[in-house]
Amino acid sequence: MDVRVGDKLVMKKNHPCGCNTFDVLRSGMDFKIKCEKCGHEVMVPRSKAEKNIRKIIHPEED
Repeated sequence: MDVRVGDKLVMKKNHPCGCNTFDVLRSGMDFKIKCEKCGHEVMVPRSKAEKNIRKIIHPEED
């Protein structure tokens, strides 16, 4: 799965604050993602994150 820093991930499950969209801050064996609504940062293992991704939104490149 092609996930890069700066992408937005729409997850299958909501964060406790109610938002299901996260910004990718770091990618590798783990993803560091940040909730768009409350700003909470979470480290998630790549295998677990890839199962829960519904959609990847790539930023527009110039």
